[in-house]
Amino acid sequence: MVAAIEVRDARVGDAGALVALWRELTTAGLPSRLPAPPSTAAAEVAVSKHLDDPLGRLLVVELDGDIHGMAYLRRTAVSPLHEDTTVTVEYLHVSDSARRHGLGKALIAEAVTWAEHESCAHLAVVAPAIAREANRFLARLGLGQAGVLRFANTHTVRRRLAAEHAPNLLALLSSRRSAFARRAQLGGSVGGNVGGTVVSSPAEPESAGK
Repeated sequence: MVAAIEVRDARVGDAGALVALWRELTTAGLPSRLPAPPSTAAAEVAVSKHLDDPLGRLLVVELDGDIHGMAYLRRTAVSPLHEDTTVTVEYLHVSDSARRHGLGKALIAEAVTWAEHESCAHLAVVAPAIAREANRFLARLGLGQAGVLRFANTHTVRRRLAAEHAPNLLALLSSRRSAFARRAQLGGSVGGNVGGTVVSSPAEPESAGK
């Protein structure tokens, strides 16, 4: 009997299953810096925000009626210098118990369909660099490596910057943080000078990737 596979947008009632999948993501045996699994209540709130988001979709995939996989799709500019857009697939995951049934392909196929519908000429998929099986799967689909995504909390990066560079960098970063807090009233850009190099930031800093 052929297994029934269905890919659909996540609903609030899927929060418990999504938390379980996230727990698998963070305990899959690979070094992970992902945030700890949220509570089901917190996940319900998060899922509800995706329902009306025109630039993002949270997908689940079912096998015989049970949720066994997820993926988060985001539609963004391919770069700050191009008008082309791309669909990026993040947190692609299928439970070990449901592997080899085509669930990963079904999620990628839905991402391609959405990209085509939104006239996005490109598709990107985020995968851990050391996840060899996942990367082989993506390579077979024509997806080549374009970079490595690194993740840390801001406190860690701030502390490492201070340790690796000028002793007064921590004070500079602190003053820049205060300046950002005042920018709503003062307007304009926020800048600084480190070792003779001018450092400037836009009035509205943007998140780099998720």
